[in-house]
Amino acid sequence: MGIRIAALYVQPDGCYANLPGVDVWDQARDARTYAGPHPVVCHSPCQRWGRFWHGSTRKPHQYEKGADDGCFAAALASVRRWGGVLEHPAESHAWAAFNLNRPPRAGGWVSADMYGGWTCYVEQGHYGHFSRKPTWLYAVGTVLPDLTWGPAEQRLHPIALERYGYAKARRIGMAAMIGGKDKTKIREATPLPFRDVMLSIARSAVITSEAAA
Repeated sequence: MGIRIAALYVQPDGCYANLPGVDVWDQARDARTYAGPHPVVCHSPCQRWGRFWHGSTRKPHQYEKGADDGCFAAALASVRRWGGVLEHPAESHAWAAFNLNRPPRAGGWVSADMYGGWTCYVEQGHYGHFSRKPTWLYAVGTVLPDLTWGPAEQRLHPIALERYGYAKARRIGMAAMIGGKDKTKIREATPLPFRDVMLSIARSAVITSEAAA
């Protein structure tokens, strides 16, 4: 089974469910209360940290930047305390808010902070996501693997390309064309190969409750 991992801020029926050695912390369990002792994979909510943190373009300025009920702060603390990895969309405002260094778009791990954290830019399109899905990772106490760096293959939605032309189709991206009641879940889904990368990073964590105490 290997090292047990806590998957924080994930869906109860998502890609981490029913995996051997993985303890799923969904909304009902409140991952902010996680108290160890296992390394973590964190997918903390990103809505209030991303490009549209204020709300939709039709109803802007509905929300306060970073108003996520302390989820990112708790996720960051868990990674630092127990070891593991956290993912957020590239250009997340959380990095500046918590004094984390921005990783280079070309890829590669760079020092993130004074707490032994490391950060990198990677696109989940390399790992099976339907869009390029630029992502920032933050890891502490782990082996830092070589990932597939650089831009993933550009994907244009054929309907958007036909309806709006190349420039707008490129600008709005694949995710904007996903509709229906499950659109958010589909857009935010983690591809299984990328999930496995996250788990492998967390399983390499060398921080334990005894060492960090």
